[in-house]
Amino acid sequence: MVTTSPSLDSISFELSPADNPRLANLCGHLDEHLRMLERGFGVEVNNRGIKFQIIGKADILPKVQEVIHQLYAETAQTVLVPEQVHLAIRQTGGMDTIAEPEQKEVMIKTKRGLVKARGQNQQAYLRQVMTNDISFGIGPAGTGKTYLAVACAVEALERDFARRIVLVRPAVEAGEKLGFLPGDLTQKVDPYLRPLYDALYEMLGFERVAKLIEKNVIEIAPLAYMRGRTLNESFIILDEAQNTTREQMKMFLTRLGYSSTAVITGDITQIDLPNAQMSGLRHAIEVLKDVDGIGFTFFQAKDVVRHSLVQKVIVAYENAERSTP
Repeated sequence: MVTTSPSLDSISFELSPADNPRLANLCGHLDEHLRMLERGFGVEVNNRGIKFQIIGKADILPKVQEVIHQLYAETAQTVLVPEQVHLAIRQTGGMDTIAEPEQKEVMIKTKRGLVKARGQNQQAYLRQVMTNDISFGIGPAGTGKTYLAVACAVEALERDFARRIVLVRPAVEAGEKLGFLPGDLTQKVDPYLRPLYDALYEMLGFERVAKLIEKNVIEIAPLAYMRGRTLNESFIILDEAQNTTREQMKMFLTRLGYSSTAVITGDITQIDLPNAQMSGLRHAIEVLKDVDGIGFTFFQAKDVVRHSLVQKVIVAYENAERSTP
């Protein structure tokens, strides 16, 4: 520690491992996360790459260093947002006078452009995906839950936060018989993953998606094939999760490995399980609702971003179901 003035001290340290994407994640856009630390602790934070120097009162410096190390550790698994930085400052004894961070608009950046959330619920959904290792998006068709999950996966892949994208779906027949479709089980499930493919094609282009699938960077995995696996450094999307059983949902959630993110989407009003089995998605909502690190976003008819008639159809069916004895 080196004294810089009669009332201020400084401390210098290095972060490990050296990783430029993680460092950029830590500092935030235009170093906004570092500026939050300065305001929260009343210090000055300087850095050149992984070398940091903090200038401030002696009793504050170790706290700031602790927060920086803590946040850098989190960058291995998630994209930091101001809310996380603010919470870390508060938990480590930062100034009570720090202002709550503004809820800035969340946008997903891909090489083909920006993907913007529509409405508060979609914004909340993106924040949940960005701040939790496991996130659930639950609601009717047309609310953007699958599309936004794919956008987050593409961004994670392009920014090297994930090494592959895994698309998963339960092989449950929704009125049609899978056995009559040609091909093996993966090929039978492919048509049901069309919304995921369409989103990938829009964000990455058809040719690149085809190449990434060929290289197994994008993997199509029927839920039954997930048993016994551990998925590290992956962004995993389980679509149509309302058609999982309780056992399948537990099996899927326990596949999550190091530096991985899972997003589970589904509509609990569209359950196709036979013999009135309880949906694994419905069960998970009850079992996991109080577990830290797992986020839930519930969409409603008002969040539908398709044709205006789709919203009216959903409301009409909801009203009919309520009135059915």
